[in-house]
Amino acid sequence: MKFDDLLTGFIRLHVLHHAAEHEIYGQWMIDELANHGYRLSPGTLYPMLHAMERRGYLVSRVTREGRTARKLYKATKLGRQGLALVKLRVREFTGEAMKH
Repeated sequence: MKFDDLLTGFIRLHVLHHAAEHEIYGQWMIDELANHGYRLSPGTLYPMLHAMERRGYLVSRVTREGRTARKLYKATKLGRQGLALVKLRVREFTGEAMKH
Protein backbone atom coordinates (compact mmCIF):
# COMPACT_ATOMS: atom_id res chain seq x y z
CA MET A 1 0.00 0.00 0.00
CA LYS A 2 1.28 3.41 -0.94
CA PHE A 3 2.18 5.47 2.15
CA ASP A 4 1.77 2.43 4.37
CA ASP A 5 4.49 3.73 6.68
CA LEU A 6 2.30 6.79 7.37
CA LEU A 7 -0.94 4.82 7.71
CA THR A 8 0.31 2.04 10.00
CA GLY A 9 -0.52 4.03 13.12
CA PHE A 10 -4.11 4.52 11.96
CA ILE A 11 -4.50 0.80 11.40
CA ARG A 12 -3.38 0.11 14.97
CA LEU A 13 -5.87 2.73 16.19
CA HIS A 14 -8.67 1.05 14.28
CA VAL A 15 -7.73 -2.28 15.84
CA LEU A 16 -7.58 -0.81 19.33
CA HIS A 17 -10.84 1.11 18.85
CA HIS A 18 -12.79 -2.00 17.84
CA ALA A 19 -11.08 -4.20 20.44
CA ALA A 20 -12.21 -1.69 23.08
CA GLU A 21 -15.81 -1.97 21.83
CA HIS A 22 -15.98 -5.77 21.58
CA GLU A 23 -13.87 -8.85 21.01
CA ILE A 24 -12.42 -9.03 17.52
CA TYR A 25 -10.74 -11.72 15.44
CA GLY A 26 -8.35 -11.49 12.54
CA GLN A 27 -10.61 -12.00 9.52
CA TRP A 28 -13.28 -9.69 10.95
CA MET A 29 -10.63 -7.00 11.44
CA ILE A 30 -9.27 -7.48 7.90
CA ASP A 31 -12.82 -7.04 6.52
CA GLU A 32 -13.48 -4.01 8.73
CA LEU A 33 -10.23 -2.35 7.69
CA ALA A 34 -11.09 -3.02 4.04
CA ASN A 35 -14.27 -0.96 4.58
CA HIS A 36 -11.98 1.95 5.39
CA GLY A 37 -9.72 1.44 2.39
CA TYR A 38 -6.95 -0.52 4.10
CA ARG A 39 -5.92 -3.73 2.38
CA LEU A 40 -4.12 -5.99 4.84
CA SER A 41 -3.13 -9.62 4.45
CA PRO A 42 -3.21 -12.04 7.37
CA GLY A 43 0.59 -12.01 7.16
CA THR A 44 0.55 -8.33 8.05
CA LEU A 45 -2.35 -8.20 10.53
CA TYR A 46 -1.51 -11.18 12.75
CA PRO A 47 2.04 -10.07 13.58
CA MET A 48 0.55 -6.64 14.39
CA LEU A 49 -2.03 -8.22 16.73
CA HIS A 50 0.67 -10.34 18.39
CA ALA A 51 2.91 -7.31 18.87
CA MET A 52 0.04 -5.30 20.38
CA GLU A 53 -0.62 -8.21 22.75
CA ARG A 54 3.06 -8.41 23.74
CA ARG A 55 3.02 -4.67 24.49
CA GLY A 56 -0.01 -5.15 26.75
CA TYR A 57 -2.59 -3.32 24.61
CA LEU A 58 -4.57 -6.47 23.77
CA VAL A 59 -5.32 -9.76 25.46
CA SER A 60 -6.52 -12.86 23.63
CA ARG A 61 -8.39 -16.07 24.23
CA VAL A 62 -9.03 -19.04 21.99
CA THR A 63 -12.54 -20.35 21.30
CA ARG A 64 -13.49 -23.51 19.44
CA GLU A 65 -16.51 -24.23 17.33
CA GLY A 66 -16.25 -27.82 16.19
CA ARG A 67 -12.88 -28.21 14.54
CA THR A 68 -12.40 -24.49 14.05
CA ALA A 69 -10.38 -22.49 16.57
CA ARG A 70 -10.60 -18.72 16.65
CA LYS A 71 -8.43 -16.30 18.62
CA LEU A 72 -10.42 -13.39 20.02
CA TYR A 73 -8.75 -10.16 21.09
CA LYS A 74 -9.96 -7.39 23.36
CA ALA A 75 -8.36 -4.22 24.64
CA THR A 76 -6.74 -4.24 28.06
CA LYS A 77 -6.87 -1.38 30.55
CA LEU A 78 -3.52 -0.19 29.17
CA GLY A 79 -4.92 -0.38 25.63
CA ARG A 80 -7.98 1.70 26.60
CA GLN A 81 -5.73 4.27 28.29
CA GLY A 82 -3.55 4.47 25.20
CA LEU A 83 -6.60 4.82 22.97
CA ALA A 84 -7.95 7.67 25.10
CA LEU A 85 -4.63 9.51 24.85
CA VAL A 86 -4.39 9.02 21.11
CA LYS A 87 -7.96 10.27 20.61
CA LEU A 88 -7.00 13.51 22.35
CA ARG A 89 -3.96 13.89 20.12
CA VAL A 90 -5.94 13.10 16.97
CA ARG A 91 -8.58 15.72 17.89
CA GLU A 92 -5.84 18.27 18.44
CA PHE A 93 -4.15 17.37 15.17
CA THR A 94 -7.32 17.34 13.07
CA GLY A 95 -8.39 20.69 14.54
CA GLU A 96 -5.09 22.15 13.40
CA ALA A 97 -4.77 20.28 10.12
CA MET A 98 -8.31 21.00 8.89
CA LYS A 99 -7.82 24.77 9.18
CA HIS A 100 -5.75 24.71 6.00
